[in-house]
Amino acid sequence: MTSLFTPAALADARVAATVLLAAFAMSHLLALVYVWTHRGLSYSQSYVQTLVMSSVVTALMMLTIGTNLVFGIGMVGAMALVRFRTNLRDPRDMVFVFAALVSGIAAGTRAYGLGAVGVVAFSLVALYLAYVPFGAKKSFDGLLRYTAPWEGGAVEAAGEALQRHCRQSVLATVREVRQGEASEHVYHVRFRKDESRGLLARELAGVKGLSGVAILVEDTRVEV
Repeated sequence: MTSLFTPAALADARVAATVLLAAFAMSHLLALVYVWTHRGLSYSQSYVQTLVMSSVVTALMMLTIGTNLVFGIGMVGAMALVRFRTNLRDPRDMVFVFAALVSGIAAGTRAYGLGAVGVVAFSLVALYLAYVPFGAKKSFDGLLRYTAPWEGGAVEAAGEALQRHCRQSVLATVREVRQGEASEHVYHVRFRKDESRGLLARELAGVKGLSGVAILVEDTRVEV
């Protein structure tokens, strides 16, 4: 009976512990960066924990395969039987999963220095893109909806307010409401400044005859 405490077995155990700890440390940093830079409403603690676990599992898989081609083919076959049905709504989440898997591969192949440098570089890029508005387009686009009587000059007053606070406004729809006594107007608007939204809403609320004033703002930086 082979002892589990032979020098070779102990050396393998130390290597495995080092590899798994390295994978845990690198993926833990990736998970923290994800938490710090996450934007939107679909935050999931389970996803953050998956980032760490996937790296550790990948490192263990690389240790198991080693340089054995037969093990590698068997592992690919086993993975082909597993179907992952989780849909990632944000492409950024997919990139973090890929980064966690790569960190596990780096740890499993004992490329600690390369893995550490790669994880730090990836983290710095993620932090930079999160706190610098790279790629953001400040158009402040949205929809304006209000109801106004046909007579009384309320529509004209609303049009003057649109000219003051909007860089561009396009009438999308007009339809009769209240059995033909009033009309509902819907505009596509592009605001001059971010604070123009509130100023326009307050001014329209003060126009006599206008009702149901609503501004729906589309912000591409927030994922729902």
